[in-house]
Amino acid sequence: MNLHEKYMARCLELAQKGLGTTYPNPLVGSVIVHQDRIIGEGWHHKAGEPHAEVNAINSVTDTALLAESTLYVNLEPCSHFGKTPPCCDLLIDQQIPKVVIGSIDHHSKVNGTGIAGLQVAGKEVIVGVLANKCAQLNRRFFTFHKKKRPYVILKWAQSADGFIAPLSKENRQPVWISNALSRQLVHKWRTEEHAILVGTQTVLDDNPQLTARDWPGTNPIRVVLDQHARIPKTSALFNSEAETLIISQNEIDFSHNVATQITDYLYHKNIQSVIIEGGRQTLQTFINENCWDEARVFTGEIQLTDGISAPQFQAVPFTEEKIDSDTLNIYYYDKEHCI
Repeated sequence: MNLHEKYMARCLELAQKGLGTTYPNPLVGSVIVHQDRIIGEGWHHKAGEPHAEVNAINSVTDTALLAESTLYVNLEPCSHFGKTPPCCDLLIDQQIPKVVIGSIDHHSKVNGTGIAGLQVAGKEVIVGVLANKCAQLNRRFFTFHKKKRPYVILKWAQSADGFIAPLSKENRQPVWISNALSRQLVHKWRTEEHAILVGTQTVLDDNPQLTARDWPGTNPIRVVLDQHARIPKTSALFNSEAETLIISQNEIDFSHNVATQITDYLYHKNIQSVIIEGGRQTLQTFINENCWDEARVFTGEIQLTDGISAPQFQAVPFTEEKIDSDTLNIYYYDKEHCI
């Protein structure tokens, strides 16, 4: 790893700290280096608050050193006025002579204009350092702006014999297939995604809260499919712990291309990522329409013998790991995300 890669890796570490809190903005970290020594660093915390470059510059004790320093950032500095001023202008004003960038920002209001602005101002600009890792980190943001839909994550737990639930339940409580550590990990994932989605039957069977009770962080927006308004208003998902969106026949046509219509609806709601947690029909709909980016599948030790079969899914896992007694397989639809 050369020095550019070393400092860009640090940018990525910083950027990761904002996962789950910056929506609809990307994950960005920035490092300022003077004579091979980091003199400032920062990351973007939340939409509407200062960007990573601003926080990095503000952390520098001796600002006179900026005119002799290199600023590293994993995403192209913005060049437009939004809720905050353009970072491109700030770097020029602070007389920072060299900027090293991980990846281009594919937002229509940036998309190379930040780089061009720095070059016109006479700055030395290097682009593409750890580009693949930078793209992997911001895969949600890039998918949203390039494909005009949220990044879709499928998640389910299946028994050792291939079932996701028994055929019937005596009460509206879930039957746990995965272990406690896996369930805690799922709650962590919920804090990292913009939204969580389930179908009608999952709500009727389990009465889920769809919140991140077992991990500190922000609850995702709850999205529920309810074509015929069957879900009772007493359901737990109508509590005040998180925003809830109901998609009924008034929002989409359930007779065809359901997954595509759902992602289009969420895109226009400015939702950047969604984790699909069930049920079986909902998951299969997204699989059949090839409308997914990542799948996270737990396989537990429990044997159900009979029940609701796991989704039919033909893919090769990218990673496999043990979560105590469970096996977790991660799949990617597009190999460009397999970094």
